[in-house]
Amino acid sequence: MSLYTAYLEEIETRKTQGLHPKPIDDGALTSEIIAQIKDTSNAHREASLEFFIYNTIPGTTPAGRQKADFLKEIILGQANVPEITPTFAFELLSHMKGGPSVEVLLDLALGDDADIASQAAEVLKTQVFLYEADTDRLAEAFAAGNAVAKDILESYSDAEFFTKVSDIDEEIKVVTYIAAEGDISTDLLSPGNQAHSRSDRELHGKCMITERAQQEIEALKIQHPDKRVMLIAEKGTMGVGSSRMSGVNNVALWTGKKASPYIPFVNYAPIVAGTNGISPIFLTTVGVTGGIGVDLKNWVKKVDQDGNPILNNDGNPVLEQRYSVETGTVLTINTKEKKLFSEDGSEELVDMADSFTPQKVEFMKAGGSYAIVFGKKLQTFACETLGIPLKSAFAPSKEISHEGQGLTAVEKIFNRNAVGVASDTPLHAGRTFGSTSTSSARRTPPA
Repeated sequence: MSLYTAYLEEIETRKTQGLHPKPIDDGALTSEIIAQIKDTSNAHREASLEFFIYNTIPGTTPAGRQKADFLKEIILGQANVPEITPTFAFELLSHMKGGPSVEVLLDLALGDDADIASQAAEVLKTQVFLYEADTDRLAEAFAAGNAVAKDILESYSDAEFFTKVSDIDEEIKVVTYIAAEGDISTDLLSPGNQAHSRSDRELHGKCMITERAQQEIEALKIQHPDKRVMLIAEKGTMGVGSSRMSGVNNVALWTGKKASPYIPFVNYAPIVAGTNGISPIFLTTVGVTGGIGVDLKNWVKKVDQDGNPILNNDGNPVLEQRYSVETGTVLTINTKEKKLFSEDGSEELVDMADSFTPQKVEFMKAGGSYAIVFGKKLQTFACETLGIPLKSAFAPSKEISHEGQGLTAVEKIFNRNAVGVASDTPLHAGRTFGSTSTSSARRTPPA
Protein backbone atom coordinates (compact mmCIF):
# COMPACT_ATOMS: atom_id res chain seq x y z
CA MET A 1 0.00 0.00 0.00
CA SER A 2 1.38 3.42 -0.95
CA LEU A 3 1.64 6.21 1.62
CA TYR A 4 -0.92 8.16 -0.39
CA THR A 5 -3.44 5.31 -0.32
CA ALA A 6 -2.96 4.99 3.45
CA TYR A 7 -3.49 8.76 3.74
CA LEU A 8 -6.80 8.52 1.88
CA GLU A 9 -7.91 5.77 4.24
CA GLU A 10 -6.98 7.95 7.21
CA ILE A 11 -9.06 10.77 5.71
CA GLU A 12 -12.12 8.52 5.63
CA THR A 13 -11.55 7.58 9.28
CA ARG A 14 -11.24 11.23 10.25
CA LYS A 15 -14.49 12.05 8.48
CA THR A 16 -16.32 9.83 10.98
CA GLN A 17 -14.81 11.98 13.76
CA GLY A 18 -15.87 15.23 12.10
CA LEU A 19 -12.28 16.05 11.17
CA HIS A 20 -10.66 17.36 8.01
CA PRO A 21 -7.66 15.63 6.38
CA LYS A 22 -4.72 15.71 8.76
CA PRO A 23 -2.09 18.30 7.78
CA ILE A 24 0.88 16.59 6.14
CA ASP A 25 4.31 16.72 7.76
CA ASP A 26 5.77 13.53 6.26
CA GLY A 27 8.36 14.12 3.56
CA ALA A 28 7.88 10.74 1.87
CA LEU A 29 4.13 11.29 1.53
CA THR A 30 4.74 14.78 0.16
CA SER A 31 7.18 13.30 -2.37
CA GLU A 32 4.45 10.90 -3.57
CA ILE A 33 2.01 13.79 -3.86
CA ILE A 34 4.52 15.79 -5.91
CA ALA A 35 5.06 12.81 -8.24
CA GLN A 36 1.30 12.64 -8.81
CA ILE A 37 1.19 16.36 -9.59
CA LYS A 38 3.93 15.95 -12.18
CA ASP A 39 2.01 13.07 -13.80
CA THR A 40 -0.69 14.92 -15.75
CA SER A 41 -2.64 11.72 -16.33
CA ASN A 42 -2.71 10.63 -12.69
CA ALA A 43 -6.22 10.09 -11.33
CA HIS A 44 -5.24 11.72 -8.02
CA ARG A 45 -3.54 14.77 -9.51
CA GLU A 46 -6.27 17.32 -8.67
CA ALA A 47 -6.53 16.16 -5.06
CA SER A 48 -2.75 16.08 -4.80
CA LEU A 49 -2.57 19.74 -5.83
CA GLU A 50 -5.05 20.63 -3.11
CA PHE A 51 -3.06 18.72 -0.49
CA PHE A 52 0.23 20.24 -1.65
CA ILE A 53 -0.99 23.85 -1.70
CA TYR A 54 -3.34 23.90 1.29
CA ASN A 55 -2.57 20.99 3.59
CA THR A 56 1.21 20.67 3.82
CA ILE A 57 2.84 21.87 7.05
CA PRO A 58 5.57 24.46 6.37
CA GLY A 59 8.58 25.41 8.48
CA THR A 60 11.30 22.89 9.20
CA THR A 61 9.20 19.74 8.70
CA PRO A 62 10.29 17.10 6.14
CA ALA A 63 7.16 18.01 4.19
CA GLY A 64 8.23 21.64 4.24
CA ARG A 65 11.57 20.65 2.73
CA GLN A 66 9.88 18.74 -0.11
CA LYS A 67 7.43 21.56 -0.76
CA ALA A 68 10.11 24.26 -0.87
CA ASP A 69 12.34 22.24 -3.20
CA PHE A 70 9.47 21.55 -5.61
CA LEU A 71 8.49 25.23 -5.67
CA LYS A 72 12.10 26.01 -6.51
CA GLU A 73 11.91 23.59 -9.46
CA ILE A 74 8.80 25.39 -10.72
CA ILE A 75 10.40 28.83 -10.43
CA LEU A 76 13.52 27.67 -12.27
CA GLY A 77 11.44 26.10 -15.03
CA GLN A 78 12.58 22.60 -14.18
CA ALA A 79 8.99 21.53 -13.55
CA ASN A 80 5.87 22.73 -15.34
CA VAL A 81 2.68 22.92 -13.27
CA PRO A 82 0.08 25.16 -14.95
CA GLU A 83 -1.83 25.53 -11.67
CA ILE A 84 1.28 26.82 -9.86
CA THR A 85 2.93 29.61 -11.80
CA PRO A 86 6.35 30.93 -10.73
CA THR A 87 4.59 33.96 -9.26
CA PHE A 88 2.27 31.73 -7.22
CA ALA A 89 5.25 29.59 -6.20
CA PHE A 90 6.92 32.68 -4.75
CA GLU A 91 3.69 33.48 -2.89
CA LEU A 92 3.59 29.99 -1.40
CA LEU A 93 7.23 30.29 -0.31
CA SER A 94 6.44 33.60 1.38
CA HIS A 95 3.91 31.85 3.63
CA MET A 96 6.20 29.02 4.75
CA LYS A 97 7.75 30.84 7.74
CA GLY A 98 11.43 30.01 7.49
CA GLY A 99 13.61 26.95 7.38
CA PRO A 100 13.80 25.31 3.92
CA SER A 101 11.72 28.08 2.32
CA VAL A 102 14.25 30.76 3.27
CA GLU A 103 17.08 28.52 2.13
CA VAL A 104 15.40 28.17 -1.28
CA LEU A 105 14.71 31.91 -1.50
CA LEU A 106 18.38 32.61 -0.78
CA ASP A 107 19.40 30.09 -3.46
CA LEU A 108 17.26 32.00 -5.93
CA ALA A 109 18.20 35.49 -4.74
CA LEU A 110 21.91 34.75 -4.90
CA GLY A 111 21.64 32.82 -8.16
CA ASP A 112 22.61 33.77 -11.71
CA ASP A 113 19.16 34.63 -13.10
CA ALA A 114 18.76 38.35 -12.44
CA ASP A 115 14.97 38.42 -12.86
CA ILE A 116 14.43 35.47 -10.51
CA ALA A 117 16.95 36.92 -8.05
CA SER A 118 15.03 40.20 -7.96
CA GLN A 119 11.71 38.45 -7.28
CA ALA A 120 13.25 36.27 -4.58
CA ALA A 121 14.83 39.31 -2.94
CA GLU A 122 11.46 41.06 -2.73
CA VAL A 123 9.99 38.04 -0.95
CA LEU A 124 12.99 37.76 1.38
CA LYS A 125 12.50 41.38 2.44
CA THR A 126 9.18 40.31 3.98
CA GLN A 127 10.65 37.35 5.87
CA VAL A 128 11.77 37.58 9.48
CA PHE A 129 12.47 33.99 10.53
CA LEU A 130 16.07 33.76 9.38
CA TYR A 131 18.49 31.51 11.26
CA GLU A 132 22.25 31.81 11.61
CA ALA A 133 22.95 29.68 8.53
CA ASP A 134 20.75 32.06 6.51
CA THR A 135 22.31 35.26 7.79
CA ASP A 136 25.81 33.80 7.32
CA ARG A 137 25.02 33.26 3.63
CA LEU A 138 23.83 36.85 3.26
CA ALA A 139 26.93 38.19 5.00
CA GLU A 140 29.25 36.11 2.81
CA ALA A 141 27.46 37.19 -0.38
CA PHE A 142 27.63 40.85 0.68
CA ALA A 143 31.33 40.54 1.45
CA ALA A 144 31.81 39.10 -2.05
CA GLY A 145 30.14 42.17 -3.55
CA ASN A 146 26.72 40.70 -4.36
CA ALA A 147 24.37 43.61 -5.07
CA VAL A 148 21.20 41.63 -4.30
CA ALA A 149 22.53 40.66 -0.88
CA LYS A 150 23.28 44.34 -0.19
CA ASP A 151 19.76 45.31 -1.26
CA ILE A 152 18.23 42.72 1.10
CA LEU A 153 20.48 43.79 3.98
CA GLU A 154 19.57 47.45 3.49
CA SER A 155 15.90 46.49 3.72
CA TYR A 156 16.58 44.51 6.90
CA SER A 157 18.57 47.39 8.39
CA ASP A 158 15.42 49.52 8.09
CA ALA A 159 13.30 46.62 9.43
CA GLU A 160 10.99 46.87 6.44
CA PHE A 161 9.74 43.35 7.27
CA PHE A 162 8.02 45.09 10.20
CA THR A 163 7.55 48.75 9.22
CA LYS A 164 5.70 47.84 6.02
CA VAL A 165 3.23 45.61 7.85
CA SER A 166 -0.17 47.23 8.32
CA ASP A 167 -0.89 48.74 11.73
CA ILE A 168 -3.46 47.05 13.91
CA ASP A 169 -7.08 48.11 13.42
CA GLU A 170 -8.04 51.22 15.34
CA GLU A 171 -11.40 49.72 16.21
CA ILE A 172 -12.15 46.06 16.94
CA LYS A 173 -15.72 44.89 17.39
CA VAL A 174 -16.02 41.91 19.73
CA VAL A 175 -18.86 39.65 20.81
CA THR A 176 -18.56 38.14 24.27
CA TYR A 177 -18.58 34.49 25.26
CA ILE A 178 -18.46 33.57 28.94
CA ALA A 179 -16.47 30.35 29.07
CA ALA A 180 -17.01 29.89 32.81
CA GLU A 181 -17.68 31.76 36.04
CA GLY A 182 -14.69 32.09 38.33
CA ASP A 183 -11.04 31.42 37.51
CA ILE A 184 -10.42 29.53 34.29
CA SER A 185 -7.53 27.09 34.37
CA THR A 186 -5.53 26.41 31.24
CA ASP A 187 -6.57 22.80 31.78
CA LEU A 188 -10.08 23.79 30.68
CA LEU A 189 -8.66 25.13 27.44
CA SER A 190 -6.21 22.27 26.82
CA PRO A 191 -6.70 19.33 29.22
CA GLY A 192 -3.52 17.63 30.33
CA ASN A 193 -5.04 14.20 29.72
CA GLN A 194 -5.37 15.13 26.03
CA ALA A 195 -1.71 16.06 25.60
CA HIS A 196 -1.22 13.18 23.14
CA SER A 197 -3.29 15.02 20.51
CA ARG A 198 -1.59 18.43 20.68
CA SER A 199 0.37 17.90 17.47
CA ASP A 200 -2.94 17.44 15.62
CA ARG A 201 -4.35 20.92 16.12
CA GLU A 202 -7.83 20.28 14.79
CA LEU A 203 -8.25 17.12 16.84
CA HIS A 204 -6.85 18.73 19.98
CA GLY A 205 -9.13 21.73 19.46
CA LYS A 206 -12.11 19.48 20.12
CA CYS A 207 -11.11 19.15 23.78
CA MET A 208 -11.43 22.89 24.56
CA ILE A 209 -14.08 23.53 27.24
CA THR A 210 -16.97 21.36 25.97
CA GLU A 211 -18.53 20.40 22.66
CA ARG A 212 -21.53 22.55 23.55
CA ALA A 213 -19.28 25.56 24.16
CA GLN A 214 -17.62 25.02 20.78
CA GLN A 215 -21.02 24.94 19.09
CA GLU A 216 -22.07 28.15 20.86
CA ILE A 217 -18.87 29.89 19.80
CA GLU A 218 -19.44 28.81 16.19
CA ALA A 219 -23.00 30.10 16.38
CA LEU A 220 -21.74 33.50 17.57
CA LYS A 221 -19.28 33.65 14.67
CA ILE A 222 -22.08 32.95 12.20
CA GLN A 223 -24.36 35.50 13.85
CA HIS A 224 -21.59 38.15 14.01
CA PRO A 225 -19.32 37.54 10.99
CA ASP A 226 -17.73 40.99 11.24
CA LYS A 227 -16.82 40.63 14.93
CA ARG A 228 -14.28 38.66 16.93
CA VAL A 229 -15.27 36.40 19.80
CA MET A 230 -13.84 37.44 23.19
CA LEU A 231 -13.50 34.49 25.57
CA ILE A 232 -14.24 35.52 29.17
CA ALA A 233 -13.65 34.30 32.72
CA GLU A 234 -16.60 35.96 34.45
CA LYS A 235 -15.86 36.99 38.06
CA GLY A 236 -12.44 35.36 37.75
CA THR A 237 -8.98 35.33 36.18
CA MET A 238 -8.30 33.84 32.77
CA GLY A 239 -5.52 31.29 32.30
CA VAL A 240 -4.48 30.33 35.81
CA GLY A 241 -2.24 27.34 36.35
CA SER A 242 0.30 27.48 33.54
CA SER A 243 1.22 29.22 30.32
CA ARG A 244 0.18 26.18 28.20
CA MET A 245 0.74 27.22 24.61
CA SER A 246 -1.71 24.56 23.47
CA GLY A 247 -4.42 26.32 25.47
CA VAL A 248 -3.84 29.59 23.65
CA ASN A 249 -3.64 27.69 20.36
CA ASN A 250 -7.06 26.17 21.05
CA VAL A 251 -8.58 29.55 21.85
CA ALA A 252 -7.04 30.95 18.67
CA LEU A 253 -8.31 27.97 16.67
CA TRP A 254 -11.90 28.64 17.72
CA THR A 255 -11.88 32.44 17.97
CA GLY A 256 -8.74 33.82 16.30
CA LYS A 257 -7.76 34.85 12.79
CA LYS A 258 -6.36 32.47 10.18
CA ALA A 259 -2.60 32.94 9.86
CA SER A 260 -2.44 31.97 6.18
CA PRO A 261 -4.75 30.43 3.58
CA TYR A 262 -1.96 27.91 2.91
CA ILE A 263 -1.27 26.81 6.49
CA PRO A 264 -3.97 24.54 7.99
CA PHE A 265 -5.37 25.04 11.49
CA VAL A 266 -2.88 27.71 12.58
CA ASN A 267 -4.69 30.79 13.88
CA TYR A 268 -3.47 33.79 15.83
CA ALA A 269 -4.66 36.92 17.65
CA PRO A 270 -7.19 35.49 20.14
CA ILE A 271 -8.93 37.93 22.49
CA VAL A 272 -9.25 36.72 26.07
CA ALA A 273 -10.60 38.50 29.11
CA GLY A 274 -11.33 38.14 32.79
CA THR A 275 -13.10 40.16 35.44
CA ASN A 276 -9.80 40.03 37.33
CA GLY A 277 -7.65 40.10 34.22
CA ILE A 278 -5.31 37.49 32.78
CA SER A 279 -2.78 35.37 34.64
CA PRO A 280 0.65 36.93 33.88
CA ILE A 281 2.24 33.71 32.62
CA PHE A 282 -0.76 33.01 30.39
CA LEU A 283 -0.73 36.60 29.14
CA THR A 284 2.85 36.09 27.96
CA THR A 285 1.68 33.13 25.89
CA VAL A 286 -1.19 35.21 24.49
CA GLY A 287 1.50 37.64 23.35
CA VAL A 288 3.26 34.84 21.48
CA THR A 289 0.21 34.65 19.21
CA GLY A 290 -0.28 38.41 18.91
CA GLY A 291 -3.44 38.25 20.99
CA ILE A 292 -5.14 40.73 23.32
CA GLY A 293 -5.70 40.26 27.04
CA VAL A 294 -8.41 42.34 28.70
CA ASP A 295 -8.80 43.15 32.40
CA LEU A 296 -12.55 43.77 32.42
CA LYS A 297 -13.10 45.02 36.00
CA ASN A 298 -16.80 44.52 35.30
CA TRP A 299 -17.53 43.42 38.88
CA VAL A 300 -16.38 45.45 41.91
CA LYS A 301 -16.64 45.06 45.66
CA LYS A 302 -19.68 46.76 47.11
CA VAL A 303 -18.77 49.17 49.90
CA ASP A 304 -20.64 50.92 52.67
CA GLN A 305 -20.79 54.66 53.25
CA ASP A 306 -17.40 54.52 54.97
CA GLY A 307 -15.78 52.81 52.03
CA ASN A 308 -15.50 49.39 53.70
CA PRO A 309 -16.35 46.22 51.74
CA ILE A 310 -19.78 44.77 52.50
CA LEU A 311 -19.54 41.08 53.34
CA ASN A 312 -22.09 38.33 52.78
CA ASN A 313 -23.05 35.63 55.29
CA ASP A 314 -19.96 33.62 54.34
CA GLY A 315 -17.68 36.54 55.06
CA ASN A 316 -16.90 37.16 51.39
CA PRO A 317 -17.16 40.60 49.77
CA VAL A 318 -20.43 41.32 48.01
CA LEU A 319 -19.84 42.12 44.34
CA GLU A 320 -21.83 44.50 42.19
CA GLN A 321 -21.80 44.64 38.42
CA ARG A 322 -20.43 47.74 36.71
CA TYR A 323 -21.43 46.57 33.25
CA SER A 324 -22.59 43.35 31.62
CA VAL A 325 -20.52 41.01 29.44
CA GLU A 326 -23.27 38.43 29.11
CA THR A 327 -22.64 36.04 26.24
CA GLY A 328 -23.59 37.71 22.96
CA THR A 329 -22.88 41.26 24.13
CA VAL A 330 -21.22 43.37 21.44
CA LEU A 331 -18.46 45.72 22.61
CA THR A 332 -15.89 47.94 20.93
CA ILE A 333 -12.14 47.98 21.59
CA ASN A 334 -10.47 51.22 20.54
CA THR A 335 -6.77 50.47 20.19
CA LYS A 336 -5.75 54.12 19.81
CA GLU A 337 -7.64 55.39 22.84
CA LYS A 338 -6.80 52.10 24.60
CA LYS A 339 -10.28 51.72 26.02
CA LEU A 340 -13.20 49.31 25.94
CA PHE A 341 -16.49 50.89 24.94
CA SER A 342 -20.13 49.88 24.53
CA GLU A 343 -21.13 48.72 21.04
CA ASP A 344 -21.89 52.21 19.72
CA GLY A 345 -18.91 53.78 21.48
CA SER A 346 -21.03 56.08 23.61
CA GLU A 347 -20.03 54.60 26.98
CA GLU A 348 -16.48 54.00 28.18
CA LEU A 349 -16.37 50.75 30.15
CA VAL A 350 -12.74 50.20 31.14
CA ASP A 351 -9.28 51.56 30.47
CA MET A 352 -7.10 49.15 28.47
CA ALA A 353 -3.75 50.94 28.59
CA ASP A 354 -2.04 47.84 30.01
CA SER A 355 -3.29 45.82 27.04
CA PHE A 356 -1.75 48.18 24.51
CA THR A 357 1.75 48.99 25.69
CA PRO A 358 4.12 49.77 22.80
CA GLN A 359 5.64 46.29 23.03
CA LYS A 360 2.29 44.49 23.07
CA VAL A 361 1.08 46.51 20.08
CA GLU A 362 4.20 45.38 18.24
CA PHE A 363 3.36 41.76 19.00
CA MET A 364 -0.14 42.31 17.60
CA LYS A 365 1.13 44.06 14.47
CA ALA A 366 3.77 41.40 13.78
CA GLY A 367 1.45 38.48 14.47
CA GLY A 368 3.25 37.36 17.61
CA SER A 369 6.20 38.05 19.90
CA TYR A 370 8.54 35.59 18.14
CA ALA A 371 8.46 37.76 15.02
CA ILE A 372 9.63 40.70 17.14
CA VAL A 373 12.41 38.64 18.75
CA PHE A 374 13.67 37.51 15.34
CA GLY A 375 13.10 40.97 13.87
CA LYS A 376 15.26 42.75 16.43
CA LYS A 377 18.04 40.26 15.85
CA LEU A 378 17.73 40.55 12.08
CA GLN A 379 17.84 44.35 12.06
CA THR A 380 20.86 44.35 14.37
CA PHE A 381 22.64 41.79 12.18
CA ALA A 382 21.98 43.81 9.03
CA CYS A 383 23.29 47.04 10.52
CA GLU A 384 26.41 45.35 11.86
CA THR A 385 27.06 43.67 8.49
CA LEU A 386 26.60 46.94 6.60
CA GLY A 387 28.66 48.82 9.18
CA ILE A 388 25.98 51.41 9.88
CA PRO A 389 24.44 52.62 13.17
CA LEU A 390 21.38 50.77 14.42
CA LYS A 391 18.23 52.87 14.43
CA SER A 392 15.84 50.44 16.01
CA ALA A 393 12.37 50.28 14.49
CA PHE A 394 11.05 48.75 17.69
CA ALA A 395 9.81 50.11 21.00
CA PRO A 396 12.67 50.45 23.49
CA SER A 397 12.91 47.78 26.15
CA LYS A 398 12.82 48.64 29.81
CA GLU A 399 16.00 47.49 31.51
CA ILE A 400 15.36 46.08 34.99
CA SER A 401 18.19 45.45 37.41
CA HIS A 402 18.14 44.81 41.16
CA GLU A 403 21.39 45.62 42.92
CA GLY A 404 22.78 42.72 44.92
CA GLN A 405 20.28 40.21 43.54
CA GLY A 406 21.63 37.04 41.94
CA LEU A 407 20.62 35.69 38.56
CA THR A 408 18.48 32.70 37.73
CA ALA A 409 19.69 30.25 35.10
CA VAL A 410 17.40 31.85 32.51
CA GLU A 411 18.61 35.34 33.41
CA LYS A 412 22.23 34.22 33.00
CA ILE A 413 21.44 32.91 29.52
CA PHE A 414 19.69 36.13 28.60
CA ASN A 415 22.49 38.34 29.88
CA ARG A 416 25.05 36.27 28.00
CA ASN A 417 23.20 36.89 24.73
CA ALA A 418 21.79 40.39 25.21
CA VAL A 419 22.39 43.10 22.62
CA GLY A 420 21.66 46.79 22.59
CA VAL A 421 21.63 47.25 26.37
CA ALA A 422 22.68 50.54 27.89
CA SER A 423 25.13 49.28 30.52
CA ASP A 424 27.03 46.26 31.80
CA THR A 425 24.73 45.96 34.80
CA PRO A 426 23.16 42.46 34.93
CA LEU A 427 19.50 42.51 33.95
CA HIS A 428 16.71 40.76 35.83
CA ALA A 429 13.35 39.50 34.64
CA GLY A 430 10.49 41.94 34.84
CA ARG A 431 6.87 42.14 33.75
CA THR A 432 7.51 44.75 31.08
CA PHE A 433 7.04 43.18 27.66
CA GLY A 434 10.04 43.49 25.39
CA SER A 435 12.61 43.19 28.18
CA THR A 436 13.64 39.69 27.13
CA SER A 437 13.65 39.94 23.41
CA THR A 438 17.15 40.34 22.00
CA SER A 439 19.52 37.57 21.28
CA SER A 440 22.85 37.72 19.55
CA ALA A 441 25.54 39.81 21.18
CA ARG A 442 28.30 38.39 23.31
CA ARG A 443 28.33 39.38 26.94
CA THR A 444 29.14 37.15 29.87
CA PRO A 445 27.26 38.05 33.06
CA PRO A 446 28.58 37.70 36.57
CA ALA A 447 28.12 34.25 38.05
